[in-house]
Amino acid sequence: MNGAHDMGGMHGFGPVVREENEPVFHADWERTVFGMQRALRVRGLINIDESRHGIERMPPAEYLAASYYERWLASLERNLADKGIVSPEELEARVALLREHPETQPPQRDDPELLALLKAPSNALTEYQREGSIARFAAGDRVVTRNVHPTGHTRLPRYARGKRGTIHAVRGYYVFPDAHAHGRGEQPQPMYTVSFAGDELWGPSTEPRERVYIDLWEAYLEPAPDTKEHGA
Repeated sequence: MNGAHDMGGMHGFGPVVREENEPVFHADWERTVFGMQRALRVRGLINIDESRHGIERMPPAEYLAASYYERWLASLERNLADKGIVSPEELEARVALLREHPETQPPQRDDPELLALLKAPSNALTEYQREGSIARFAAGDRVVTRNVHPTGHTRLPRYARGKRGTIHAVRGYYVFPDAHAHGRGEQPQPMYTVSFAGDELWGPSTEPRERVYIDLWEAYLEPAPDTKEHGA
């Protein structure tokens, strides 16, 4: 979907400020949000694409003012409410209680099975890759991305829509985020690394010899017309 979160190629946000020796968490509550996200994911209650779509649905002003883990928390609240796991009223009641009684201790529950799942190593390759061998494109093929503007989740960035590129590599079959984020199943399909010349994406403001590589699913791509790729 188009929104404030899709910032690639946009101007006016200033330089990226890099924090030297940045800690993993800046506050204890961030650690808690990370743990909540992981616990819900390993239990299969929320998947990664639903989580991303939850962030995308934040109001633009709220999104731009929020920190990284504040966005995670907003997504958790939205997804838990959508799935009927925790109602907005329950969240509001809990926040009101903690505001009035900040000394309230969080509930404690031992769950060895969940703890083991949380400690197990995570591998995105095995978690999201699926079986499949039929791919429409091969390395070296010229393609053009679809110029689409879906209202739901997509991993095709706005700046790369309707652009010509070249298949750099065929990566295999992967869960399709555009379906996975909306409860329509995994619908796995081929994913490719696509190479774009800088001037195809950015026009004359590109840097010399710039190329951008983006991992894109097959549904985003069409064969390119027989025209020379910019910068080739």
